[in-house]
This record gives sequence, C-alpha cells and structure tokens, in this order.
Amino acid sequence: MLNMHFRTVCLAALAACFGFSAGLAEELPLPQTRTDLSDKDKARVEGVTRPTTDFSKAERFETMQGGAATTKATVNRNVFSQSSDNITFAEEETFKLGNALFRKFWVSSPSSTQASDGLGPLFNARSCQSCHLKDGRGHPPEGDSDTTSMFLRLARPARTPEEQAKIDNFEVVNFPDAMYGGQLQDYAVPGLADEGHMKITYEDFPVTLGDGTVVMLREPTYSIDNPQYGPLGEDTTLSPRIANQMPGLGLIQAIHPADILTQADPDDEDGDGISGKPAIVRDHRTGEIKLGRFGWKAQNASVRDQSSGAFNGDMGLSSPDAPGNWGDCTKAQEDCLAMPHGAQARLGDTEAPDPVMELVTFYAENLAVPARRDVDDPQVLRGKQVFYESGCVACHTPKYVTSRDAENKAHRFQLIWPYSDFLLHDMGPGLADHQQVGVADGYEWRTAPLWGTGLTEVVSGHSFFLHDGRARNREEAILWHGGEAERAKQAFANAPKQDRDALIKFLESL
Repeated sequence: MLNMHFRTVCLAALAACFGFSAGLAEELPLPQTRTDLSDKDKARVEGVTRPTTDFSKAERFETMQGGAATTKATVNRNVFSQSSDNITFAEEETFKLGNALFRKFWVSSPSSTQASDGLGPLFNARSCQSCHLKDGRGHPPEGDSDTTSMFLRLARPARTPEEQAKIDNFEVVNFPDAMYGGQLQDYAVPGLADEGHMKITYEDFPVTLGDGTVVMLREPTYSIDNPQYGPLGEDTTLSPRIANQMPGLGLIQAIHPADILTQADPDDEDGDGISGKPAIVRDHRTGEIKLGRFGWKAQNASVRDQSSGAFNGDMGLSSPDAPGNWGDCTKAQEDCLAMPHGAQARLGDTEAPDPVMELVTFYAENLAVPARRDVDDPQVLRGKQVFYESGCVACHTPKYVTSRDAENKAHRFQLIWPYSDFLLHDMGPGLADHQQVGVADGYEWRTAPLWGTGLTEVVSGHSFFLHDGRARNREEAILWHGGEAERAKQAFANAPKQDRDALIKFLESL
C-alpha cells in the first residue's frame, strides 16, 4: 500500500475540521503548495521524493539520511553528538558553545555561580544532557536506573466553554493540575519537598503471530508514589513521556509545511483507514499560528519552542519564551513560590536569557543525522520492501526535500529521509494516554521519525521504544501499533519469520 495521501489541504478545510473561526483561518500561515520552488524545481522534488518501487538495490543518496548535513563519523556512543557536516567554521564555534550549555549543570539560587543558578525550585533534571544523554533517547526506570529521562505529563480537559475557547483558539493545549502543574517534578531544591515519584507496574500478556510464534508484551500502569502536596484533581490525566533523540531537528524544521499538509486526510476521504491530521499550534514567542511538528503530540512548532518548554518544565528555568522564574510551581504551592530565583538584571530578565536560548537552539538544530548502514544488504532491501508493502509508509513517509527558504543555509534544499509524515494519528486504545494536547486527542500521537533509531542501542545502551518505553525492542513496538496502524501491524504479524526479521534488519539500518 503506497498511498501517500498527496492531496491539497485548503485552509477552508482545516477551518471546518478544527473549528477555526473564518478570520483565524484566513491568517493561518499554512500554504497549500510550495512557495519556495520554481516549476522546474517542483518537478525535480516530486520525482526524487516519489516512493520507490524498485527494491533490488539502494536508492541514490539513501545513505545520506540528512542530506549534506549527514555525519559520517565513526559509529560509537558519540555519533548523535556530531554537528551537521555542512555548517561553516564560524557556526562550529556556535555549535560548541551551545553544546556546553546543553551539558551545563544548573544550581539552585542563590549561588556564587550567578550565571548558572535558577534551577527549580521543582525540577526533573539539572541539565538538558541529563534527559538526552549523548543526545539520545530516554528510557523508563529499569533495575537501578532512575527516572531522569522520563516524566509524567499532567493535564486536565476544559471544564467550561471559556476554557474550551482557549483551546480552540490555540491559546493553550490543555490545563495543568491545580496543585501539581503541568508535570510531576520528582526533585526539589534544598528546603522544599519534591512532588512525588512516578510508579510503574507492568502486566504481561501474549500476542500470537501468524506462524504461531508467541510474543509477550508488557502493559504499564502509572501512578504517583507518595504525592507530597495532596491528591491530584479528579480529572487530571497522567501521560508518561521519555526524552526523544536529538539528531535532525533542524532539518525537520526546514521541511516546507505544504509537504506535510498535503499528506493530511483527517476525514479518511480515500477510505484507506489512515486519517492523519496536522497539529496546529501557536508559536510561544510570536503568537503566530504555525504547524506543530515537535514533541510526542507535535505540540511545538519550532526547536526553540521545544527547548524553552524543556527549560521551564524540566529544569524550572525561565526564558524570554517562558518567563516564569519559578518554573512549574503553581499558585497553590506557596512554599515553592517563596523560594529565591536566579534572574539577574545584569544578565537578562530571565534565568536563561536570549543568548543562552539562541545557542542551545542552534546546537539542537544542528545535531547531525548519522549515515545509513548496510543499504545494499539483501536482507535490508527485502525488509525495506516489506516495510513498504505492509503499509508502514502510509504514515512513515520516507523522504522530503527541505525548503529553499530555510533559515539556516545548511538546511536548505536537502534530500532527507526521516520516515515520518509528522501528522497526528489515532494509534488505538492500547497506546492511548487519554490526554488532550491541543488538537490531539487522547488516542493520537505524532508519527515518530525513524532515522537514527537503528543506533539506539549503540548511543543509549537500551532498546526501549514508544512514548513510554514500554516496548523492549522493535518487534514489540510494531505489535503495539493499533488504530490507523492496525492493518500494517497485522501485515507484520502474519508475515513469514524471514520477512519479519528482514523488516527489523531494515529498521536497524536507519
């Protein structure tokens, strides 16, 4: 099944689908077609991004997953931490300064290291690197490992028409718990109690494949152990999230929005069972309506938005984008709000002022995607064919050519292979977190990009996948797919073992 939903999505259709007002629909900066290309370029792009039907050999440039930005560095634990191969010498300095800030440990206020204080008062991590170790994927707590790279998102739905209007107008994506805020903070500065700790229990159940093979999946249940500030609100939902891997973010940002929107089919008009819809959000700095493409539910429009949200929510650090100096402390947490903060006028109005955010954002935007491996291996080529024929590419769109208007020259007009449509899809009740995030409901998730995931074991030392790491390997991750992905999952489950093994081998090559 190679249907890629290449159709035009007009602004009026988006307005009808999501309840936008007519005035708001008119100002949505969501172009129906690419505005950055000549007719000649459009023909070239259409040709090079067309899904292949020849699985006898690798496609041209397939090893270069990130285009000219792809790193050819030695594959080891540091391979996700390389800079884009095509940035300038001057930009390398900016990248390294951003890397230093990404790794920097922040401390509580007041501190003699005044450029480093402001942590918390409630927090989940002391540095960006703590969650994204080696710029890789987070994991659930297993054995002696901690929960630093995984946390619980807390949210409730709208309770009144006025609150629903804020969601409909993209002013908020949901509402935090009145006491605990937007996420559970399991650390606190000295003199303040943390909020509690995530507790996970698993129940195993068997899944029988077409050839009789039995695979055991584990279903997690989440709760809060020893909540320090009383019970959560009755309608507060818990959504576990592990940290995403970092490479390729700037290239994802450089994909022209029309190339994502043309794949949307929210009403499943072609009847193929796939009804991806775009996430529409507001930019945290400008307030502009944009296409969401970052985060597990595509709730952020830019790398900067994603970064400032993590600074504020995970570390309790204010920035010009999220100026609250007490992070996720709520009005009900008076002891938290009484703690000192780290904002100092001589360094800026916030704890992580613009120079800090700009450097960290540049670093995140220019982490290079590693080169593919084994693209000509016969088993990998067979696995690629199974991937296509099973319908996986209906959501995991293989390739794009980025915009000629991308902000960074290194990201412009690059053929990239992220394997995602960056749309929201209903993944079925098994993966549902029952938490609304903007236009995404409790069953919907953004299609996860697959590039670089073949090196998860090398970089992160584990093979946990999906939003909460419940899948202990790639086979389990596929078998958890449901909803719109049910047909593709069943194709995998009913395939001969050699084809299942080949598909896994293909995923390991990405």
